[in-house]
Amino acid sequence: MIEELVVAAASAGSACAVYVVAGARVVKQYERGVVLRLGRLREEIRPPGFTMVIPGVDRLRKVNMQIVTMPIPAQEGITRDNVTVRVDAVVYFKVVDPAEAVIRVEDYRFAVSQMAQTSLRSIIGKSDLDDLLSNREKLNQGLELMLDSPAIGWGVQIDRVEIKDVSLPETMKRSMSRQAEAERERRARVINADAELLASKKLAEAAATMSDQPSALQLRLLQTIVAVAAEKNSTLVLPFPVELLRFLERAGQPPPADEHRPDAPPPPPSPPSPPV
Repeated sequence: MIEELVVAAASAGSACAVYVVAGARVVKQYERGVVLRLGRLREEIRPPGFTMVIPGVDRLRKVNMQIVTMPIPAQEGITRDNVTVRVDAVVYFKVVDPAEAVIRVEDYRFAVSQMAQTSLRSIIGKSDLDDLLSNREKLNQGLELMLDSPAIGWGVQIDRVEIKDVSLPETMKRSMSRQAEAERERRARVINADAELLASKKLAEAAATMSDQPSALQLRLLQTIVAVAAEKNSTLVLPFPVELLRFLERAGQPPPADEHRPDAPPPPPSPPSPPV
């Protein structure tokens, strides 16, 4: 009789141990447990740590509460200004309501991925090429709003959306390079023209000043000689002022005849002719 009781107690203990082992669950710190009892959702969300479920009756779904980084595959589309581009992005989201994430949508990760791809293609079609290249912050905010609206009903919160890269066709890249080069050349020509205009004004002012003081031209010539001599050149080309050349030209000409000079003395009288 005692042996039968011992065997029964051992069997009951074994059954309890098996029950405990079968119903024991461990929820990690970054997870939450959602229990479905006979197919119906239990309102209580299991916190992190050790928890028990009824084997064969309860089903525990663990939901990750960490921020998920999901890359969006590159989407090809045509912008509003008829340019074909390929754009890829990345979306950051997290689950804020584990029960809604389990009940409302079959697979919230797949749903967010498909919705992000669709929204990205929609943004490409509504934007210009310049916006995709230079105004990404505004496009990121628009993508976040488009994703966050339906995701709230799934118990998912969109934390951030970032456009990673915009790929352009090679022909478009060459066209943009030529456009940028032409723009830089135009700016260079405008700057050179402004510099020439300013220099001409300053030269005109300097010429007016030197015309009032003829000695200033000689001083400027001496300054130029000093500046050229400082370069240690073996050959020195020295320009001559036009006034100096005219002076040398007048000095080389023969003096005028005396009769043409108003201050010349009168010619001596001719000797008398002999008598016949």
